[in-house]
Amino acid sequence: MQRILISVFLLLLPALLFSQEKKKGRLNSQSKQAPIRSVERTDNDRDQEPSQASDTIATVDMYKIITIERDTTIVDTSLTIQWEYRNNYLRKDNFGLLAFPNDGQTYNTLDYGLTKFNPFPEFGFRAKHFSYQEVEDINYYNVATPYTDLFYRSTQQQGQILDALITVNTSENLNLFVGYKGIRSIGKYINSISSNGNFRIGGSYNTANKRYVLKTHFTGQDLSNQENGGILRPDYFESGEEPYTNRERLEVYFTDATSIMKGNRFFVDHTFRLNKDNPNSLVFHHRFNYETKFYEYTQPTRSNRFGASYTTSINNKTRYNMMYNMVGAAYSNENIGMLEFYVEDYNYNYFYRTIILNPDGSLGIPNAINDRINTYGARYTYQKDKLKGSALISNSITDQSLANIDVSARYDFDEKNSVTARYQNMNKLPNLNFRLYQSDYKAYNWYRDDLKNEKINSFEIEAKTKWVDASVQYTILNDHLYFRNEFVNTITAPDNIDTLYVKPRQYGNTINYFSAKVGREFRVWRFALDNTVLYQKVDQQDKILNVPEFVTRNTLYYSQYLFKRALFLQTGFTFQYFTKYYGNDYNPLIGEFFVQEEKEFGGFPLIDFFINAKIKEFRMFLRAEHFNSSMTGYDFYSAPNVPYRDFTVRFGVIWDFFS
Repeated sequence: MQRILISVFLLLLPALLFSQEKKKGRLNSQSKQAPIRSVERTDNDRDQEPSQASDTIATVDMYKIITIERDTTIVDTSLTIQWEYRNNYLRKDNFGLLAFPNDGQTYNTLDYGLTKFNPFPEFGFRAKHFSYQEVEDINYYNVATPYTDLFYRSTQQQGQILDALITVNTSENLNLFVGYKGIRSIGKYINSISSNGNFRIGGSYNTANKRYVLKTHFTGQDLSNQENGGILRPDYFESGEEPYTNRERLEVYFTDATSIMKGNRFFVDHTFRLNKDNPNSLVFHHRFNYETKFYEYTQPTRSNRFGASYTTSINNKTRYNMMYNMVGAAYSNENIGMLEFYVEDYNYNYFYRTIILNPDGSLGIPNAINDRINTYGARYTYQKDKLKGSALISNSITDQSLANIDVSARYDFDEKNSVTARYQNMNKLPNLNFRLYQSDYKAYNWYRDDLKNEKINSFEIEAKTKWVDASVQYTILNDHLYFRNEFVNTITAPDNIDTLYVKPRQYGNTINYFSAKVGREFRVWRFALDNTVLYQKVDQQDKILNVPEFVTRNTLYYSQYLFKRALFLQTGFTFQYFTKYYGNDYNPLIGEFFVQEEKEFGGFPLIDFFINAKIKEFRMFLRAEHFNSSMTGYDFYSAPNVPYRDFTVRFGVIWDFFS
């Protein structure tokens, strides 16, 4: 289906480009080498501001990126240290995430504060979702001329990452976009190829009087990884001796296992305002989301790693579909804000095409769970002068005991100083793979109808100032759900492979999590030192939520214009470090991380050297990642038995076109 959509778009592309009204002049980029980047909450009148008149010269601030929550930013063509942090597969600052050895694989989470919560039951298989583009990850656009963003980056061994987006305003009121991010990376270890694709197409529309506003998109995503389960002999890896510095010589757990997650999503969000001119108005809101997913694990040759099996060839496939509708009516007043009342309908099916019987012939493990959840709620938003705030409360109408309270406020003292506070209280339904899972491996079959809702209380305060950026988070978790290895190794398996019986578990005690993060940049002449430090502390009776106590990133760099300011150059070193801890291990069979208490890892430095250059809207980078790997010892891991990346040289470019 993705190939068909791409082919149709390529056929229509010339018509779309020629239908765009041609502007006189061109983007005035030279006068805005580092364009102002702003974030603002906009109302329905502002989030679809029309393109500039045809007799003006297009400038950077005429190219807007709009989120589903109507936060607006301007296309950023500058070259800053924050841009350097985003030059990765995820295309966002991944501080607090620890990458696996190949691009396109999963990440171990160092910063638990990055975890997001949704009160509805989700599909699960969370280790496969780091690069999966959710509803809030899809942006919408309003541009003066056709805008194209191209991103290229080399990968491990053979392969590349390409992310391409083109968006046009065919009129002042209609914008269309299409994008595709793909990766193919061989990797340095046996059976570790990544081959992922994220396709997105959509648009936004508003009537001339702004009474009707529409945002819609389709995504088709497939995330495929060969899974080797890590290395069998870490002592060979840590020796640093030949032939084991050639990573293909290291024996791995699986040589023919593959996991793939695919998902398609159709999304529509639209509003209708009864009266445009009257400051007191009713606004009707409807949001629709239909999504299908499946997670499949195949392994032609079974392994003792997961114990006994029903078959000699493993093929597990979990299917899921979800339909969501939200209908709301809001009262909008320019003085008191907007108050919206809404109802939600959430309907899901999670299923397999087999059932498992007990020895007596009775039903052991069912093949499906499905439910319909209805909730009601209210949302209040306020924006005036320097204060922006919102409050949301929702509760279930049906008997699932779902509830959510989310209150936030931000005060902007000026462009460089602001304070944000947020409180969230959630009664969350368990993810579906905690409740039901089927596998050809006998130990990996369960049906849990006794799980309680997770209870989450979270407090966050963030301050951004011209002197320092700082944030504090305190989270209280009750009935926390997690995975753990339940196998007791009393008899060694025939092939000396340790067995994993990973099962869902629920923690009956309270977990208290605290974090404080501070960021500050110091500048002297053309040199700068950018620092980010994270401190975390967990209070719990058992080792369930495990995080490193300290995580730090420090970048020393030099910046200068060259060749009569035609070229902007930036070069420096980035140092990263996290303290040792019992980090979670990864189980590809279920696509999840699980708690372990056998091996600590961490305490190793990661040092990168980079050179970035910018000519107008063309930016390129060259990076020597982890170049200290052979000098500081081969004890670097992303998870137990999964090494971190060796020294790698990367090259990449980002090229923005504004016509």
